[in-house]
Amino acid sequence: MIKAIVTDIEGTTTSLSFVKEILFPYARKNMGDFVKGNYQRPKVAALIKDVETEAGCSLTLEETIEQLINWIDEDKKITPLKALQGLIWEAGYTQGDYTGHVYDDAHQYLDLWHKQGLRLYVYSSGSVYAQKLLYGHTAYGDMTPLFSDYFDTKIGAKTEVNSYRSIVESVGFAADGILFLSDIVLELDAAAEAGMRTILLDREEDCTSNQSQHICVDNFANINFN
Repeated sequence: MIKAIVTDIEGTTTSLSFVKEILFPYARKNMGDFVKGNYQRPKVAALIKDVETEAGCSLTLEETIEQLINWIDEDKKITPLKALQGLIWEAGYTQGDYTGHVYDDAHQYLDLWHKQGLRLYVYSSGSVYAQKLLYGHTAYGDMTPLFSDYFDTKIGAKTEVNSYRSIVESVGFAADGILFLSDIVLELDAAAEAGMRTILLDREEDCTSNQSQHICVDNFANINFN
């Protein structure tokens, strides 16, 4: 019996275009000004140090900004980058520059499952802070109360089996009582190897090209885990 559901964000609850066409360009455009204006804040200073660690060398402030922008352009899943993006996105949400996109069917069923007593979790390459910002500023209002916890790359890469084993340990249910939803087959493969149940969300192809081991659906309304 499924007792908990862990969901991805991009392509699963949220359109890829929102992330790729709104959030990423917003962070890229504002990265330089944000770092220059906030590098003395302890939290930002610590993240800049983490950027140097990831780069493997000391960097000037300008070189740090250049490195961060390069990582954005390369779509790197690097923890300090994701944390800095989250801080920049906060301004966009609070200023009303955009609203966090969530598919209608995702909102409907996440809300239903929460009311039915299922424990809901998020696992995304975006920072936990960015995840909470997105779900806290949707067209449906604040969705963060639906979720029991959030996971990002601090727990491990999304294609690594040990990441999902750590999530299972944190959630506290048997692995086969936890369902993972994602649009990425390699992530689902890792979750399945950790013993979790899996469902592939394929909103673009309507599952017509699915040749993976995972059950495939094109929206949340078609998810059946009984």
